[in-house]
Amino acid sequence: MIIRAILEWDEEAQSYAATCPELNFVASCGDTQEEAIANLQDAILLMLEPLPDHLLTTKPSKIVELVI
Repeated sequence: MIIRAILEWDEEAQSYAATCPELNFVASCGDTQEEAIANLQDAILLMLEPLPDHLLTTKPSKIVELVI
C-alpha cells in the first residue's frame, strides 16, 4: 500500500509533524524527518490493525443520524 504523508517543520514544538490526510488525518511527530515518518508508520499500522474479537459485540445496535 502506498500512502502519501505531509511533513512539516513545527517551529513552536521544534519538531517535524507528519500527517496522512488519506487516512483520516492520522498524525505523528519526531525530532527528525525519519523519526516522524517512522512514528507515522506505527500510527498507521495501529489504525489499520483489526479489532480483537473480544471487543466486537454481537448485540443488536441502534443506528442514529445526527444533524449538527
